[in-house]
Amino acid sequence: MRIALDAMGGDHAPREVVLGGLAAATELEDLQLYLVGPQEVIEKQLDGQTYPQSRVKIIHAPDVITADDSPVMAVRRKKDSSMMTAIRMVRDGEADAAVSAGNTGALMAGSLLVAGRLGGIDRPALTIVAPTFNGDNVVILDVGANMDAKAEHLYQYALMGKIYAREVLHKPGPRVGLLNVGTEENKGNDQVRKAYDLLENHLEGFIGNVEARDVLDGVADVVICDGFVGNIMLKTIEGLSAGIFAALKDTFSANLKSKMAAAMLMPELRSLKKHLDYAEYGGAPLLGIDGVCIKSHGSSQARAIRSAIVTQAYRYASKDVNGQIIRELTELPLEE
Repeated sequence: MRIALDAMGGDHAPREVVLGGLAAATELEDLQLYLVGPQEVIEKQLDGQTYPQSRVKIIHAPDVITADDSPVMAVRRKKDSSMMTAIRMVRDGEADAAVSAGNTGALMAGSLLVAGRLGGIDRPALTIVAPTFNGDNVVILDVGANMDAKAEHLYQYALMGKIYAREVLHKPGPRVGLLNVGTEENKGNDQVRKAYDLLENHLEGFIGNVEARDVLDGVADVVICDGFVGNIMLKTIEGLSAGIFAALKDTFSANLKSKMAAAMLMPELRSLKKHLDYAEYGGAPLLGIDGVCIKSHGSSQARAIRSAIVTQAYRYASKDVNGQIIRELTELPLEE
């Protein structure tokens, strides 16, 4: 399994990205890891590290796409960047998957312009795997790739999300829900009602409409929506989580009594934090791209990068998820 890792993408690159890649290469004995970026920079990070040298190779890419770069301009002007080189390796068959914690917009634009769309997919979707309060997780898409989506696009998201949940997250018979303002069949705007009809008639595992308040309770294994709604929900969840943990920290450090209580509860609090930590999943794919492209969180450190490779890119490519999506899309219902 050949994986191209954008060594310069993310807030903690290159150090944490390289360390995460080396951890994955050490763990997976059949992994060929390509560290993509400026050769001298990567060599410095490798100095003194123990890793399977025969299975780790540097691919020189002198340019770097930053978080402040305009996505389309970055793709056009920085063709020799670490991110674009990794995507190109997938397109050219030199790598089975690409992993990056870099600029999300550039990664999406680059994947579309360089690798292209998967056959039968009109619009790729940005996907996340979110932890649920029942100890499981939920796949949510789209969370920002496309602000508008027609009913047939939502159908495609549902099919892709279902296959991803089944093959990569090992969920047999995934339950697919359509995000809406109510659970009743006739709720929502015209777009959502049309999507409901498509899903009800053509997608096995569709359980109907779900409300946002129930998503993190595990009401469904896959939740679909357009990118406008999904991105708002994602940022609401991120802000709420950060606020809750900040409030807990302030409360438990307020005085001696609360500090003593915190010490007693520390094992449970650490367990909760671990369950809600994005690093456990490492990233999620850009579903619908002609190739395997995994987007890691911008603040990913070594553990998250390792997870992105081991639990996402490696499984996705080895299970031929894209091939399964193409096969199951052969008779896609079209909007009249």
